[in-house]
Amino acid sequence: MNGAALKDATLCAAVAAVLFVPVVGLRTAPGPTGPLRIEPHFGIVAVLVGLVLLGRLAIIAWQARRRPTAAETPRRVARVMARSGRYVAPALLALAVLLPFLPGTGRYELDLGILVLTYVMLGWGLNIVVGLAGLLDLGYVAFYAVGAYAYALLAQEFGLSFWVCLPLSGLIAGMWGVLLGFPVLRLRGDYLAIVTLGFGEIIRIVLLNWTNLTNGPNGIGGIPRPSFFGLPFSSGGEPGSFAHFFGIEPSPVQRVIFLYYLILALALLTNWVSIRLRRQPLGRAWEALREDEIAARALGINVRNTKLTAFALGATFGGFAGAFFATRQGFISPESFTFSESAIILAIVVLGGLGSQLGIAISALVMIGGFELFRGLDEWRMLVFGMAMVVIMVVKPRGLVGDRTPTIALGTRKAIGGGLVGQGQG
Repeated sequence: MNGAALKDATLCAAVAAVLFVPVVGLRTAPGPTGPLRIEPHFGIVAVLVGLVLLGRLAIIAWQARRRPTAAETPRRVARVMARSGRYVAPALLALAVLLPFLPGTGRYELDLGILVLTYVMLGWGLNIVVGLAGLLDLGYVAFYAVGAYAYALLAQEFGLSFWVCLPLSGLIAGMWGVLLGFPVLRLRGDYLAIVTLGFGEIIRIVLLNWTNLTNGPNGIGGIPRPSFFGLPFSSGGEPGSFAHFFGIEPSPVQRVIFLYYLILALALLTNWVSIRLRRQPLGRAWEALREDEIAARALGINVRNTKLTAFALGATFGGFAGAFFATRQGFISPESFTFSESAIILAIVVLGGLGSQLGIAISALVMIGGFELFRGLDEWRMLVFGMAMVVIMVVKPRGLVGDRTPTIALGTRKAIGGGLVGQGQG
């Protein structure tokens, strides 16, 4: 272990000490006479700083191992991606399909599965904008909110069914995606991120203050529930209900299972469309735009239309997820669509790997499902979860299943004969 590594680890430990002292080292507790007093817990701070020091040294030692050469790195990445996609993706799909019927699966597990699949769908929708087109969008929650409010208003004001409101909500959200795309056509990088962040906050503030339409901070309640092709779910088993039609015992879990498979179908639809479009000329234009916008423009790619289609399609899938969220919750309010939701969705995309469908699914499972595993740690939950995310990003900086290889690329260098480069040959 050289001096540079020790200096790096010591610097990390010093930064950790500065952060941990006010957060962990000082706590308030009720005093003997009533007022609060501050209790020092510097022993815990010392233990955490020591763990950071040892962890940083371990990471440096791990990174000092032999790294693959530039020639063998693409081949290794390709092998890992093919191997992981061949086994992990079918296993996750089988688990998702069979989850409601697995032993020990109850209402809690189904609700958690619905939540995870919702974020998987949102991550795949944002992946079109961020992972494929390379446009940093910090206001994706705005389309999520537009879809939810569009469904709630259409279902309540016009009495439309879920199956009619769902595509309409997606189309309305897609229109808003186009409206966002026009002002940011000439923006890139940090400037694009700032504008999209402002757009998300504008939508939230409009929903909060347009009380005549959105009911303001009180939200919209009594949102109609979806039916199984016209058969409502009823716990009493009345004639014409789902349980009565199929002759089974009515149960509240039946509606939850139906919602689970509904969001699973919507997520798989998002995945299928994303994969199909990626192999089409439009998807290749997205990838060219992501790699180098100037070169893409020089090759004749219509950058304006390419960006607008990315925003529109990503917003459409966000609108679908918002419509499902509204019908599942039965109540929506502006507090459900804050910037933290955009940050979570973007973190899922980055952690899973930009452009990786499988990585985003695993990332959503880790971030949303893993967060529930740490619930028993009380106030330590956020700290442990944050440290786990930092470790993953340090060990896997490109994401859990990171892959930015374009759909079409030159795999190996090819020699060009002298006869092809002579005078008159181009």
